[in-house]
Amino acid sequence: MAFFETLLILLFVAILLLQVTRRFAVPYPTMLAVAGVVIALLPGAPHIVIQPELALALFIAPALLDSAFDLPPRELRRHWRPLVALAGIAVILTTVAVAWTAVAVQGLPLAAAIALGAIVAPPDAAAAAAMLARAEIPRRMVSVLKGESLLNDGVALLIFAAAVTVATSDKPPIHVLPELAFAVPGGILLGIAIGATLAWLMRWMYGTVSATLLSFVATFGAWILAEHLHLSAILCVVAFGMTIAHVLPARTPPRDRVSTYAVWEAIVFLLNVLAFLLMGLQASEIISRLNPAELSDACGFAAIVFAVVVAVRFAWVLLYMRTSAFVKSQQGKKGAYSNAHAVLVSWCGMRGLVTLATALSLPGTFPERDLIVLSAFAVVLGTLVVQGLTLRPLIRLLSFPPDRSFAKELLAARVQLIDAAVASMADRNDTAASRLRETYEEEKKITEAGAHPRDVSEYDALRRQNIAAKRAKLAELRHSGAIDDDVFHALELELDWAELAASSPDHVELVET
Repeated sequence: MAFFETLLILLFVAILLLQVTRRFAVPYPTMLAVAGVVIALLPGAPHIVIQPELALALFIAPALLDSAFDLPPRELRRHWRPLVALAGIAVILTTVAVAWTAVAVQGLPLAAAIALGAIVAPPDAAAAAAMLARAEIPRRMVSVLKGESLLNDGVALLIFAAAVTVATSDKPPIHVLPELAFAVPGGILLGIAIGATLAWLMRWMYGTVSATLLSFVATFGAWILAEHLHLSAILCVVAFGMTIAHVLPARTPPRDRVSTYAVWEAIVFLLNVLAFLLMGLQASEIISRLNPAELSDACGFAAIVFAVVVAVRFAWVLLYMRTSAFVKSQQGKKGAYSNAHAVLVSWCGMRGLVTLATALSLPGTFPERDLIVLSAFAVVLGTLVVQGLTLRPLIRLLSFPPDRSFAKELLAARVQLIDAAVASMADRNDTAASRLRETYEEEKKITEAGAHPRDVSEYDALRRQNIAAKRAKLAELRHSGAIDDDVFHALELELDWAELAASSPDHVELVET
């Protein structure tokens, strides 16, 4: 009960802090990190032990699915060079640098040092991407960061799994390689198979709560099944997410999509809150077990790891982007990245949920577990506070030229959709078709002028005004007892959909920051 009460307190605090993040443009994980520390240090904080396997499945699977669903394979092909540099080479370099530091400074066993490096290596681009999406910077940069967020998790977790296997097994390290050689392709094939099966089953589930519940069962089930079959659960969930992202959107009814997305966003946010709370509690317990000298030594080492993580990313990103620009200039092409781009991408190296969950998944008997967990939490807290709070001012300081390509592409696609709607009525000349043609022509003119039809159209403004009048009358009928609650809720739902149809997306979109 104490844990549940603490979780409720942190969730309430997180909800309040979200209002601060929206007002001052601060990444919400930064606020969660601070809140997790504060609440964990309160007197009477509960002692919580979470199973290592549960930590990975509970926190990593939804995070990977979320990233994989939003990253189509064509984006991987389009940006494969920077993605290899950031999600592959950068993760490996960071892991090696942190592992060498851990062995040289603290004398950690090599496998434990590599595990620490893999834990702190992958940046969580979700917080940065949320802020970058609102800033007028090149879309290519945002796409690369989102792709990095998915792929670096996969690379780091594969290294972590191998390091943990070596550290906790009596087998020689060379025996791990055949297992990985089978686990990687097997996990991908299993993920594709589960995604295709889910798409087939969904045909009978749409319009029910079962559709949303089945998506949860499939996501966590894919991870668990892969683990039982000794396949890569990470790649299984990634392949599963990309498969359903390719198949399901065209088949999913609007109401199911709105409901499922809303539920998933709420669950992912709740898992973020839970992860920061659990890590804060574990860090608090570790600190309480250490004497002043040990605590000072551990904090010093954690600070060194933080510095190494930031420095390696900054050095590698700057080197890669400047080299890329030089090669393109030698070929007579314009470089895609400037020094400003390199600085911003380097500073978007905030660690988050994946680092927390991976640290929590370490077995209790793992060598130097307390030091590793404390160092991981310090890196998460340090990057979220230092980089998270300075990211917005840095964007303003670098003064990127505005990138209007998203708005232009959106406008052009919207005009084509209107043309397709008009073309579908080419063989009709009745009154209804004539009215719709007039409406679409008006919407086309508004769209081509750079506005959203729902914002400008007097017809839609009048519809929203009428819907507001209907809501007031509906509430009056309910309060007077003229209608029962079942009738009230049925009509309320009708008005909700009508208002959504008469409003632009900017006015109805739910955002987490």
